[in-house]
Amino acid sequence: MFAFAGHGAETIGLLLLALVLDAIFGEMPWLFRFLTHPAVMIGNAIGFFDRRLNRLERSNRSRLIRGGIATVILVTLAAAIGTAIHWTAVTVPFGWFFELLVMTTLIAQRSLYDHVSRVRTALDESGLAAGREAVSHIVGRDPNALDDHGVCRAAIESLAENFSDGVVAPIFWTLLFGLPGLLAYKTINTLDSMIGHKTPRYLYYGRFAARLDDAANWIPARISGLILVLASFIAPGARPGAALRTMFRDAGKHKSPNAGWPEAATAGALDLALAGPRRYPEMVVNDPWVGDGRARATTADIRAALRLYVVGCLIDAALVAGALVAVLTLI
Repeated sequence: MFAFAGHGAETIGLLLLALVLDAIFGEMPWLFRFLTHPAVMIGNAIGFFDRRLNRLERSNRSRLIRGGIATVILVTLAAAIGTAIHWTAVTVPFGWFFELLVMTTLIAQRSLYDHVSRVRTALDESGLAAGREAVSHIVGRDPNALDDHGVCRAAIESLAENFSDGVVAPIFWTLLFGLPGLLAYKTINTLDSMIGHKTPRYLYYGRFAARLDDAANWIPARISGLILVLASFIAPGARPGAALRTMFRDAGKHKSPNAGWPEAATAGALDLALAGPRRYPEMVVNDPWVGDGRARATTADIRAALRLYVVGCLIDAALVAGALVAVLTLI
């Protein structure tokens, strides 16, 4: 049921090792002074198709079809490249190292922690302007419209949502389909982040990509919410009962069919109110609040959210280890 015939245990073992390496080394910027990051390659390919196919003078129907075709081509190509890398890994001596490297770079657990932690440090040590600058790297909303509490909420919301997109979902699709599944998922997720916007340029061209991303994250988002509920039993000061209750009550309030699950679990665990009205460069979103706690989040809440996140990542790694044991037992 896992990965490709005969190589399930090897794939899951590499995934577990990738989680460990990512936790230790993070984004490894020293390495990508010499190599192009896989995420950059994916982004460049998406940009190429966008420039060629998405022209405003074309009809909405034409851009809808062209966006769908571009999405299918890019996701299929990503899966094919993943298959080729996996084939190399199992046929060429030490080829597994390259597969491991690609896995490690496409799982964002350490980099997400570092980015959110920088927001807390910037606010504590340098004030609001520095906090706005730090949070602008992880959210799409207008940072200049945020006060201290808004910056803290934005960081916590990004941490919760990207726990699903950047950690749980990549692991989920790797467990199911190996490296091809991981590369296909990261392509879908990057397509959504680049072209899945409700702006005049992307409302039609990016619609298929946005819907595909919703589908790809439907199960992982709910798993991520449940993992954060479990994490709240362990993380100091978290409230597991409120996390579970708020998740089931408020997840559907979020404009995204998926982001509400980890955000609502986090809001309940930390006694916060998240989401709510938000200002983006191109629009204002008047969403309801998720959670019935404090909207005035502080850097102490960012610290608590990071503790919850770390425990969630450890639970995720334990689930991968359990999958490895289960597969080895069946061999």
